[in-house]
Amino acid sequence: MIDVRPCASLEEMRDGLNVIEHYFGSPSDLEGAERFAGWMELERMHVAFDEGRIVGGTGAFSFRLAVPGGEVAAAGVTVAGVLPSHRRRGVLTALMRAQLDDVARRGEPVAYLWASEGTIYGRFGYGLASRVGMARIDRDRAAFSLPFTPRGSVRLVDAEEAAVLFPPLYERLRAERPGMFARTDTWWRTRRLRDDPARRRGGGPNNLAVLDLDGEPAGYAIYRVEQDWHPSGFSTGTVTIIEAIAPTPEGTRELWRWLLDFDWTAGFVADFLPLDHPLFLLLAEPRRTEFQLGDGLWVRLVDVGAALSARGYASSDEVVLDVEDAFLPQNTGRWRVGPGGAERTDAAPELRLDVTGLGSVYLGGFRFVDLVRAFRAEELAPGAADRGDALFRTSALPWCAEIF
Repeated sequence: MIDVRPCASLEEMRDGLNVIEHYFGSPSDLEGAERFAGWMELERMHVAFDEGRIVGGTGAFSFRLAVPGGEVAAAGVTVAGVLPSHRRRGVLTALMRAQLDDVARRGEPVAYLWASEGTIYGRFGYGLASRVGMARIDRDRAAFSLPFTPRGSVRLVDAEEAAVLFPPLYERLRAERPGMFARTDTWWRTRRLRDDPARRRGGGPNNLAVLDLDGEPAGYAIYRVEQDWHPSGFSTGTVTIIEAIAPTPEGTRELWRWLLDFDWTAGFVADFLPLDHPLFLLLAEPRRTEFQLGDGLWVRLVDVGAALSARGYASSDEVVLDVEDAFLPQNTGRWRVGPGGAERTDAAPELRLDVTGLGSVYLGGFRFVDLVRAFRAEELAPGAADRGDALFRTSALPWCAEIF
């Protein structure tokens, strides 16, 4: 008999974390569990027991998620896994059930995650909501299409100074970019700015840089150098750009020009770029980025009415959605969505879709017309998909700068 409940001790959190670490090959100890407990409340880690042994686990961070026009309390789901000895025995379903019930009790209308496998979470109501990619840029292919004379200056800082200078820049961008979550001071100091040697993958330590424009911080970068040399004596090294944030177009151009002019290297790797990143139009040869596309965030509306009412809308029109939610049937029904939010209605439905489809359009990463074309939604009234897209339209694609 599988018993699922929240962790009651650091030892249980450690064992819950080690379920997923069984697959990643980096087991956690009590010190690691204590550090993890600094980011997540102990009771937000659910574990599954079989005869007294922990065989599965999943956790949720308490986030403030940026959505179009505002933000919403959200569960950042993470470290979900089941030991290979207990696969296909309903353990993950029981964990997801307990977790989503807990999310609902906490009044968080949204849960979201990064999926290690794309086929797992759709059955629990999560829909693919954003896409990201990785660029590989050769140094001799890093020219900009429109040359300019940089006027900013960049300086290297230590983690203590970065913990003061980086967060305001990140928050300014978060106000414009759905999908980003608010980082606490603890998160900055012990997670994002922490240089874990186990994560270097052969590269050097993290470097922290601040761009100044007109005497004020205008952007920052976290990057790592992996140096190597050709027998003839020239560098074949790589600079990995872990995070580059600038909340203005000028700051973005200045910061990326500085990064791509790095000396003694052969090329650059930039992870987690949104598909509408300005870099693709800044570069003279964007095709030479060897861009590799991957899925990003998966979103689950736990309370459809509250989630839809928490975001803003770009049109004065309305659309009636007929939503199906097999895992959380309380969301099933017709919802009138418009500038005033969402409410239940008996009006004739205009678009029919599963809650996974609603998760896909929620942050603006996909459109209702995309769902209709992929048979993930049904248009019941002419023009309903276009009206829905006008309502849900965003000025920037959703993006999250890190896997959590």
